[in-house]
Amino acid sequence: MYAIVRAGGRQEKVSVGDLVTLDRVPGGAGSTFELPALLLVDGDKVTSAADELAKVKVTAEIVENLRGPKIVIQKFKNKTGYKKRQGYRSELTKVKVTSIA
Repeated sequence: MYAIVRAGGRQEKVSVGDLVTLDRVPGGAGSTFELPALLLVDGDKVTSAADELAKVKVTAEIVENLRGPKIVIQKFKNKTGYKKRQGYRSELTKVKVTSIA
């Protein structure tokens, strides 16, 4: 059984026991939260109706909060002396899917 869930503006395919890295979720390590399901596949049965998916609960537990790799942004314009350098690290959360019910 697996589900397609909405997580941080993206869609993720998850099943029970999967470790998934998402955008930062409020809460500390050990706390749980629910993810909204968009599609549920249970063997041969595929559920995509909104009223049936409202009954589905995908719960996940926060494993740790971390930061992503550094992304370097550089801008340069020739012959004008313009140079700009900037960096960015995204705030991420690693979660473990505990149940799909």
